[in-house]
Amino acid sequence: MNVVVSTPRGDLTRGSLLARSTIWNLAGQILPMVAAVFAIPPVVKSIGLERFGVLTLGWVIVGYFSLFDLGLGRALTKIVADKLAAGDEQDLYALIWTSSLLMFLLGLFAGLTMFALAPWLVNQVLRVPENLRVETLHALYLLSVSVPIVTSTSGFRGILEAVQRFDIVNQIRIPMAISVFLGPLLVIPFSKSLVWIFAFLVAGRLFAWIAFVFACLATFHGLGRNVTFQMSGLRAVLQFGGWITAGNLIVPVMVYIDRFVIGSLLSLSAVAFYTTPFEVVTKLLTIPGALAGVMFPAFAATYVQDRSRMGFLMQRGVKYVFITLFPVILMMIAFAPEGLKFWVGTAFAQQSTPVLRYLAVGVFINCLAQIPLSLVQGTGRPDIVAKLQAVELPLYLAATYWMTKHHGLSGAAIAWSARVSVDAMLLFAIAYRLLPHSRGFGERLVLSVASSFTVFYFASITSSVGVRILLMGVFLLGLAGVAWFWALVEDERVIIRGILLRRLKAAT
Repeated sequence: MNVVVSTPRGDLTRGSLLARSTIWNLAGQILPMVAAVFAIPPVVKSIGLERFGVLTLGWVIVGYFSLFDLGLGRALTKIVADKLAAGDEQDLYALIWTSSLLMFLLGLFAGLTMFALAPWLVNQVLRVPENLRVETLHALYLLSVSVPIVTSTSGFRGILEAVQRFDIVNQIRIPMAISVFLGPLLVIPFSKSLVWIFAFLVAGRLFAWIAFVFACLATFHGLGRNVTFQMSGLRAVLQFGGWITAGNLIVPVMVYIDRFVIGSLLSLSAVAFYTTPFEVVTKLLTIPGALAGVMFPAFAATYVQDRSRMGFLMQRGVKYVFITLFPVILMMIAFAPEGLKFWVGTAFAQQSTPVLRYLAVGVFINCLAQIPLSLVQGTGRPDIVAKLQAVELPLYLAATYWMTKHHGLSGAAIAWSARVSVDAMLLFAIAYRLLPHSRGFGERLVLSVASSFTVFYFASITSSVGVRILLMGVFLLGLAGVAWFWALVEDERVIIRGILLRRLKAAT
């Protein structure tokens, strides 16, 4: 069987393609957030806090039940990319259809579970007001219908990502994600009932599922004519997906456990002082996340075809993340007091400034670690990542408890940054063992990170705003010089020169 794909196989790790895919991924994450900023206030005003609370819980519930795909969408991306890169296309159509059917059945089980639990959730867990219980119950019944659609969609999306069709993925995902926030605004003029709002959301999921199916049929010519099922190839998919799911279950605990520790040891107001800067600075993870999502199938393909190419891709990925985020993190650290005071007031600025600064350093390291994380998973070892997270969880919990008890909010922030830093070091060490001839890059990275920490320190201890502005200018000029003469290679400098010349000609 010869699988015909609409994207040329040899171009799947080309730099320009990866760059365009990353831009599409960034748009897919940023545009829905922008829609949320504008849509949420009028939605809250129109339907009230209680209904809006139920709506947000609905979003969370669907996200939780999407774990029932058992990581098979990510696994499909990996295995399809592997098979296409190795030319091992036998039974690929059967693998795609069998995995898709399994994901739909798992989603169906999750949806039925949600349907059965809905009365208990409404009456016992969520404590929904009496006048909203029937409406909320019917809305959750309706939402349970979308669960198999959500789990099945992840499989078809993963297939497209395997062949770097992130343009198609985001052309479908962006309208669907925006509709989650703008949809209620379209329904509100006719009805404020949660049932109709949830019906609109379910319809959006359904249309997205249909679009993904047709996109896969158009991308993989012959997929529609070869609807076959075969259980023999599922073992690798289930094994890979199982480890991804294990990690997905652990990560949310590590993300939110510090807030419960702060609430129990300090106060609920302290939780707000910690959570506010945390939510701001961790939004920067969308940038390396967009790149890592693109690099994952590229790493899977190059691991099979050319490991030296895989090392080249990792070095460029880490370099671009560093150069992009260093100025942003430096600005956050330097002007944290003024920024927080302007945004949320003096009280928040006094309590949250050290928190923001410690967290910003951790986020910077965590952003760099997204690239080796994607590489390790792309080489077929998600078990390593899940095992690391399982070991880290109790150690992190103990460190968070001790640091918060003795050093307050700053201690909690230091514990979080220390955990992600240790995690990053381990991921880089594992990635380097998988890569040939990467020692020189590792030494340069260590030197760059150490230098950035020094810069962050001086930016945080200077009290004068004028001096900090001057230091910012000096540091950023230094970064530009180092990047141009040391970090960037000649072909990258040629591309940048071309862009600048075109901009200059357009301006004149």
